[in-house]
Amino acid sequence: MAPPPCAPLIHFGDRLYFTTFAGIAPNQQTLNASINGPQDNPPLRRSMMASNDTGAPKYYFFTIDHSLNYESFYEDWGPLNLANVFRTLILIHELIQDKATVGHRLVLYSSSDPRRKANAALLMALFVMIVLRRPPWEAFQPLAEMEFMPFRDAGRARPDFNLTIQDCLWGFWKALQNGLCDMNQFSVEEYEYYEKVENGDWNWITPGFIAFASPVESNWIKKQAGEKVSNSALERRLPAAFENCLEYFEKKNVQLVVRLNHALYDKQHFIDHGMEHLELYFDDGTNPTDDIVRTFIKTSDPIISRGGVVAIHCKAGLGRTGTLIGAYLIWKYGFTANEAIAFMRICRPGSVVGPQQVRMSVVQCPAS
Repeated sequence: MAPPPCAPLIHFGDRLYFTTFAGIAPNQQTLNASINGPQDNPPLRRSMMASNDTGAPKYYFFTIDHSLNYESFYEDWGPLNLANVFRTLILIHELIQDKATVGHRLVLYSSSDPRRKANAALLMALFVMIVLRRPPWEAFQPLAEMEFMPFRDAGRARPDFNLTIQDCLWGFWKALQNGLCDMNQFSVEEYEYYEKVENGDWNWITPGFIAFASPVESNWIKKQAGEKVSNSALERRLPAAFENCLEYFEKKNVQLVVRLNHALYDKQHFIDHGMEHLELYFDDGTNPTDDIVRTFIKTSDPIISRGGVVAIHCKAGLGRTGTLIGAYLIWKYGFTANEAIAFMRICRPGSVVGPQQVRMSVVQCPAS
């Protein structure tokens, strides 16, 4: 049975290609069995990328449509997180090295669903940039004539801010150029363990910043409200996620914890573990004042410059948290707002929400 027709192949250089299939993407095994048999209609390449190959080329098609998924907060759907990026880098590298695929053109494909298409195309471009060490403009060039749906934020309002594949490539490239991300040192197991709510819900954004959701200490909250609580050892025990947080932060040289939301725990726990604690409250879904941004940068930068770590949270560790870390990236390393948001969302999906995106894109960071 002949395989369904695919869009013309997009050539990323060497043996790497990208394409899409209309509707649901075909089965990988069936596609490879069909495409490498007798071919009346082999896949087409875009004319601008005409091949000099002679004879009938062989293809190996592979997809990440159903193996790598984005866990949405609302109607957001990408970009895929750092663990998925890492898995894709390994997958493509192993296919290139695999003796069974020597001599084959390697084609990453997706369905024509605009979400899957954009996520898959970005992953191929990231491989070209990170592993093949091409600059972002070269990694994106094969995709330049294609149309892609922009990524959207995790808010519930109608989206009014578009994040593009180019933003993601440039943001990740600036992180690499400034030593803020090293995929050779990345642990996918640690990343996926601690991003779970029950284990702490945090992610490293850079070597100097951890973004996390606020710990919740129920008995302490009740005491603040004047409620009577049991004084038993079991009731005094902190939730496992909070215990994880305290132990891990102390081990990883976290020197400052910044709280942006109303208190849901006793800050003394962090102080007792040798960390300073700073309150910089502003309302959920809003933007920080210039004074808050200045204070955050002025307090964080000396710590990071001497090799320490700043852990920052709001209630979910996404909107307000991402906004202040993004402000630091803009001020310190010259990220644009789009680049900072894109890079942070790969590290911690959902970062920066609603009007925070727009303000970051039109307002420069205040000078310290």
